[in-house]
Amino acid sequence: MSLISIMIVGGNYNTVKVVLITMLIFMLLSWILPAAYFQSSYVSQGRVQMGLFDLFSYPVTAVSYFGFIALFVLVVGGFYGVLYRTSAYRTLLDSIVKKFKGKEKIVLAVIMVLFAVLTSVCGLELGIIVFFPFVFSLVLLMGYDKVVAALTTVGSTMVGIAGCTFSANMVSILTQVLGVELTTEIVTKIVILVIGLVLLIFNTIRYGESHKVKATKKNAEIESGYIPEAVKGKKKKVWPLVLILDLILVIMILGFISWTGAFKLNIFEDANTAVTGFKLFGFELFGKLLGNVPAFGNWSVNELSLILVVASFIIAFIYKVKFDDFMQGFIKGAKEVLKPAALVILIYTCLVIVTYHPFQLVIYKALLELTKGFNVFTTGIAAILAAVLNVEPAYVFQSVVPYLSSVVTDKTTYPLIAVMFQSLYGAVMLIAPTSVILMGTISYLGVSYKEWLKSVWKFVLEFVVVLFIIFTILVLI
Repeated sequence: MSLISIMIVGGNYNTVKVVLITMLIFMLLSWILPAAYFQSSYVSQGRVQMGLFDLFSYPVTAVSYFGFIALFVLVVGGFYGVLYRTSAYRTLLDSIVKKFKGKEKIVLAVIMVLFAVLTSVCGLELGIIVFFPFVFSLVLLMGYDKVVAALTTVGSTMVGIAGCTFSANMVSILTQVLGVELTTEIVTKIVILVIGLVLLIFNTIRYGESHKVKATKKNAEIESGYIPEAVKGKKKKVWPLVLILDLILVIMILGFISWTGAFKLNIFEDANTAVTGFKLFGFELFGKLLGNVPAFGNWSVNELSLILVVASFIIAFIYKVKFDDFMQGFIKGAKEVLKPAALVILIYTCLVIVTYHPFQLVIYKALLELTKGFNVFTTGIAAILAAVLNVEPAYVFQSVVPYLSSVVTDKTTYPLIAVMFQSLYGAVMLIAPTSVILMGTISYLGVSYKEWLKSVWKFVLEFVVVLFIIFTILVLI
């Protein structure tokens, strides 16, 4: 089965079409614009055009570099496929909905605050996807539609990125190139996080109250697989499941938070060295048994995938799910997310295109030369374009910030530049067709890109306007 055929299973072509059009636009730009790169100085390369055969070979390159992210998406799907085989999962969802009946707005707000803070502090922008399907089911059971489910999850994650505080891994390029500390402008980052959350909660609840789902629509969504089937007969105890989900969250926080980079704590690095270096009769028992395991603070979704697989087996054992049922559930769950997983590869193919055909620096150079020195609006537009073109934060910052630092010699503006790039990246990823989390989520939920833009544009506009007001105030003071 080809990559494209995998993505269009289920008949929802919209997100696939949007990403393919984006790829073709990038391809066209490689023919129109000359290539250039910055290495101590600006170097022009002439045109480096992309050919038709490249369009088919670059997804393979994307798989080799970023396939682990698509694999993570499949594992998340498999994990929930196993949960669907346990009646305790639906019992847990029903108990939450019943307990907070009439307080649905509070539940939405709490989820958004939690996701945004975890992303901001721990750098869980990809890892937090683990809890997306859980929130989808919860939001739909509370009577809201799929757009609200996407706003609650994607929106809060992007606000967390915009107001990134201690996620050293995400902004490491900014700190290296601009020479700023992670805690530089920390108050500004917290203000952005708080304002972004207030705007998001207000817009999500306002939209949600005007788009309540009717009972018949909710039943259709249950049948289509977004919500587990209702429990019949004796209900299973939910506390073991709650405990496992809590442990997963704790491990995620411990694994992803930048203990060394953000808090200068080497405790987990030292503990990892001690454990893996422990010898029994001269044999490194745990080092050989565990393999190359990174210390807490250096985890990626690779390690998280393993945790989810182990958790799936533990849940199946506790709730006495037969091995055949376990495998069927895991495979079925993975199949449900084949389209988002394949979409991840296509989006990262866009990154391969702009990396192998570096036409973008020509755009930034022309833009930044419109004014002398640092300018909030030209720098902001450059940051927005870089976010759309480069998918990943590290590539976004690397694509333009080194050149920008050579143009803007006033180092007092560097802290503001760092804040601008991280916050605008988060805002733009709410609408960019190259946003992995966004496009994967709406693809899974069956929300069209057009429908998403109609529901989110007001919030994005408000957020971006507020950001530029903040930037302008920082320049003036």
